[in-house]
Amino acid sequence: MENDYLSLDPVRIVGTVERLTVRVRERFPESGLSQVVVQVLSVARKAQNEAERIRGPIWWVRLLAALLVIGLGGLGVLVVQSLRTVQLSVDGASLLDYLQAIEAVINEVLFLGAALFFLVQSEGRIKRHQMLAALHELRSLAHVVDMHQLTKDPDRFRPDVVLTASSPARGMTQFELSRYLDYCSEMLSLLGKVAALYAQDSDDPSVLAAVNEIESLTTGLSRKIWQKLMIVYSSPLFVGKED
Repeated sequence: MENDYLSLDPVRIVGTVERLTVRVRERFPESGLSQVVVQVLSVARKAQNEAERIRGPIWWVRLLAALLVIGLGGLGVLVVQSLRTVQLSVDGASLLDYLQAIEAVINEVLFLGAALFFLVQSEGRIKRHQMLAALHELRSLAHVVDMHQLTKDPDRFRPDVVLTASSPARGMTQFELSRYLDYCSEMLSLLGKVAALYAQDSDDPSVLAAVNEIESLTTGLSRKIWQKLMIVYSSPLFVGKED
């Protein structure tokens, strides 16, 4: 039971994103943000399945590695039997040919050994590639969320603000703006948690660095949103409501 609080639970993360999706679509059903949160839910569900799958073995790689081990063992037996034959009857005329045959066997052993090493390393490379591709998707989605809050400027509610013909449309109340910005902040936070799912059981430096980058990105973007929220909340005309 204690270990439940030492690691992220993908089921609970997905459940949190599902509830956020319902909240956003109820509050802003026709907005682009309601479509973005659906994408956040999609990548969260994908991460729940992929993180578990990536942690498991890649069986075709391990099968090939096992076949190579068997091949190496067979060649080893062949070399030993050949050496015994040399000890029993050494024919000077055929000794050179025999040594060339031994050299060819040794070369095959070295080749199979190199192939085995490549296969052993390839499983980690394949998993790294899969995780980095998923993390790139999360990073891109974080920027999409940021784009949706970019023009939501709380200063436009000031009584002395002067709007121009090119100013963004002012279709939200202060409360609606506060909810909109808060939803964006929650999405960014959850994207960081989804990214952490991939690094939870990984010690790959590239994956850990990518996850740290996403967490720094989402934290920085959320900080900008909360600066806007503080302006909204500090307004004497702001009236809060239940979510």
